[in-house]
Amino acid sequence: MFKITTEVITGAEVREAVEGPDAGAVTLFFGTVRNNTHGRAVKHLEYEAYPPMAEKKMSEISQEVSKKWGLDRVAMIHRVGRLEIGEVSVAVAVASPHRKAAFEACQYAMDRLKQIVPIWKREVWADGEAEWVKPDAVFFDTPDMRKTSQ
Repeated sequence: MFKITTEVITGAEVREAVEGPDAGAVTLFFGTVRNNTHGRAVKHLEYEAYPPMAEKKMSEISQEVSKKWGLDRVAMIHRVGRLEIGEVSVAVAVASPHRKAAFEACQYAMDRLKQIVPIWKREVWADGEAEWVKPDAVFFDTPDMRKTSQ
């Protein structure tokens, strides 16, 4: 499942898209709307996408996951429209016989989604201002937590 939607994203729909009797691990990632960005209060977010292109890019990411980990059950769904604080904006699921590959592939898929899928985010601040923002850089766990891969 590779989908752009205006509907609420549920864990069940994403999990069901990838689970199977050979899956010893199903990793789910949910990106949610937080109440601040870099300390600035967020009122809500607005997402836009061109669904045919976005879904095609999601499928390409699944092919990358298949080549790297030999996994063929990946699901990605991203919501568009106005999203309130706490709502799920994106979900990624990966099924694998073992947890290590599931975790690694899920993180990779989410990082790639942020890098190459044409989805645009507009942050509306609590003070009434708004701006379109570029995707966040991909960060890795390091002692300073701010070391970027680029």
